Parts: sequence; structure tokens; C-alpha cells
Amino acid sequence: MPAPSDKAVRHWFITGASGGLGRHLTEHALRNGDRVTATVRRPAALDDLRETYGDRLAIVILDLTLPSDVDRVIAATIASGPVDIVVNNAGYAVVGAAEEMTVEQIRDQIEVLLLAPMMITRAFLQPMREQGGGRIIQISSMGGQVAVPTHSSYHAGKWGLEGFTESVSREVSDFNIHLTVVEPGGTRTGFASALQFTPETAVYRDTAVGRTRRHLESIDDSDLTGDPAKLAAAVYDTTRDPNPPLRLPLGSDTYSAVHAALTDRLAALESQKDAAASVAFTD
Repeated sequence: MPAPSDKAVRHWFITGASGGLGRHLTEHALRNGDRVTATVRRPAALDDLRETYGDRLAIVILDLTLPSDVDRVIAATIASGPVDIVVNNAGYAVVGAAEEMTVEQIRDQIEVLLLAPMMITRAFLQPMREQGGGRIIQISSMGGQVAVPTHSSYHAGKWGLEGFTESVSREVSDFNIHLTVVEPGGTRTGFASALQFTPETAVYRDTAVGRTRRHLESIDDSDLTGDPAKLAAAVYDTTRDPNPPLRLPLGSDTYSAVHAALTDRLAALESQKDAAASVAFTD
């Protein structure tokens, strides 16, 4: 088992660690001498890391759609000792028109992308405050700032997570607790192949929904430019930054898409300046 580095050993709590960015981040933290509690749905996926890093890796089964499961795992983790860094990474996307999604799909999407990270964040605030600080990393995406057809529930979760995080970051700034929203672009994590498509209805086939669906169905990892190992390293480096950014866009596609969206949004706002002022009482 590789020996820890000479830096103080930190304890990470990472959700969705069985694959993709979560696994890369778990491995990067372990390689740099830290401890990790990794939540997964497939524990065997981390057998190789457990063999290499031994008791510095704790693997916990967690279903984020079950609030009782979330409460149990967090309570046990906090009881095991201080947690320095929390990473809300687990996620997936349901693809289709809002009209095509079932109520269960929408609820599960919001549960995983928004409600579970909110509850996990909330649960760790008191122990972090009492221990003198900590880091909370929320894995969003360019979809937390940019909206496209077919991703309405996904955007609801990610946009909600970004607003929640910005508010909480201001609430706890006096306690040395830093929150950062990470916004990756297209990254070779297998996420594209794990998209959950709704059954297609004929009325949407020749619309923006259908065209976006065809595009997403044709994408594989080789079409994406983001290197998950480099992304994990960038996130790790942020946890060492004494003044980390609130938002960390990663990927030139993220930068371009978010820049264009914010530019359009600002132009739209400025065009409504007179309308905004028109509703005030007049003397």
C-alpha cells in the first residue's frame, strides 16, 4: 500500500464513486495520501483500489433516492471521525421532452441531483463548523448554467443545486467552510452512454426535442474532449486553494457555452430595463 504523503491526511466523502469522475477523484485523493469514504451502488467496482490502499478507503453502499439510506450513511460517516471534504458527485440524466417523462423519473432525478446533495451538505455543516472549517464540492455541469431541450429535469436539479450552493456559501463564509460548484463540459466518463431516454412520442420527433435526441444518441466518449483524470486533479487542487472560486468551469466547451448563455441573458435583461422600472409607484 502506498504510504501517505507528508501533507496532513484529509478525509473525503465522495458520492457516486464507482465510476467516472467520482472514481478518478477517489483514486487521486488516495494517491495523494488522503482517506476516502466512497459511496457506491456497485462495491466491487472499487476492489482494486481497496486492495492497493487498504483501510484508507472505506466503501459504503448508498442509494441516493432513499432518504433513509442517505441519513444512515451520513450518520455513520460523521461518527467515524471528522470529514474535511465532501463531494456531491453522483448523478445521471433523463433525456426527453418534459411531457414524455414520468412523475417517478422526474422525482428520482430531483432526488439525486438536488435533494440528496442538499441534505448531505446540510448534515456536514455543523461538524465542519465545529471542527473549524471544511470544503464542500458540488459537481454540477455546464447544464447548471445552460439549458437545452430534452434536459428539463436535469437542469431543474443542477440549476437548483447552484442556487442552493451560492446561498449556503454566504451563510457559512465566517466559519472557514468553502463551497465550490464544479461545471464540467463533455468528459470521457461514460456519462453519455448512461443517459436514460424516455420513450419518444411522434409529436416531438421533428422538433428541437427530436433533433437533440438524435444528436445525443449518436455521441460516444470518443467525441468528448474532457480528460477525467485532469478534471479530478483540478478539483483536488481547488481543495488546496485557500480562496477557492464559487464556480469552477472545466472544459473549453463549458466556458464557451456558459459565456454565450450569460451574454444573451444580460442582453435580455438590459432590454427590459424600462419595463422593470415601469411598475414602481409614481409620486
